[in-house]
Amino acid sequence: MRTFSLVLPAFTCLAACNQGAPPLADTTATAATAAAGAVPAREARLPVDGGLIWYRVVGSRTATPAILLHGGPGLSSYYLRSMEALSAHRPVVRYDQLGAGKSDRITDTAMFNIAHFVRELDSLRAHLGYAQVHLIGHSWGTILSIEYYRAHPEHVTSLTLMSPALDMPAWVRNASRLVKTLPESAQKAIARREADRNYLAPDYQAALDDYYGKYVWRRPAEADLDSLAARINEGIYTYMWGPSEFTITGTLKTYDATPYLRDVKVPVLFTVGEFDESDPPMVKRLAELTPRAQSVVIPGAAHVVQWDAPEETNRVIGAFLQSVDSTKAKP
Repeated sequence: MRTFSLVLPAFTCLAACNQGAPPLADTTATAATAAAGAVPAREARLPVDGGLIWYRVVGSRTATPAILLHGGPGLSSYYLRSMEALSAHRPVVRYDQLGAGKSDRITDTAMFNIAHFVRELDSLRAHLGYAQVHLIGHSWGTILSIEYYRAHPEHVTSLTLMSPALDMPAWVRNASRLVKTLPESAQKAIARREADRNYLAPDYQAALDDYYGKYVWRRPAEADLDSLAARINEGIYTYMWGPSEFTITGTLKTYDATPYLRDVKVPVLFTVGEFDESDPPMVKRLAELTPRAQSVVIPGAAHVVQWDAPEETNRVIGAFLQSVDSTKAKP
């Protein structure tokens, strides 16, 4: 099965060929969202610092809205589509961070930083008129969630931190451990290509297949992989993260939010896949450092739980959001 190797370093030609091409549609409603939404989804593009971002709002109920923050950096919200089912109880906002997906492409590295994406998120929240929101971040989106909360705690009702990347030194150590579970040929290829920085070499790409198939996702659909690949901004991913999920060389390499977790005053849900590269013990430790936190392991899933276990993921998160809203509503 083809995995993320097409989507990251090896999609260079694919991504370049899509520069300037019209954005692909990703608005086909799932059965869940069709059943949940009495009001048609609303899509628009919002001017922010550096360009226009695409967003989509699904749902019309009166509960506190939720904003989905995709991973990467440089991916798109496409893979989060199944989470629009949460709109059965509240408005759910899915958007593509500037530079990727259906938002404007950017190449200026001065905007490839946390502060830029925090300002962008606040522009979207303010434009939608939401005084408070639930933030639901996945992977890199958990960094954005925490940093937004630090900047604007008054606007955050809860945090859902899915497959978090909040302690990058620990992530790097765990990634090295996971690489050692791969076949010896894959380990040798990784060591060789990291040394000569030849990340497009066929043997490195084959090693990516091994790693991603175990720890990033387990049941990807070919069409979803193709669509996700067509929306990535490789420049942002490489600059901030690195050439792959286990070769971390970018500006986020030393990021560590653990000193801030003790200061989080809103309810927090941590989720992690059973086979997640985020590592269940690491996520449990993060939850233990956070005062009002709980952690849940999603059975049978790797990092992209939205593809591996969408129903269970939505059940767990939906129940958490409703419990927070219920508690908040009490006098």
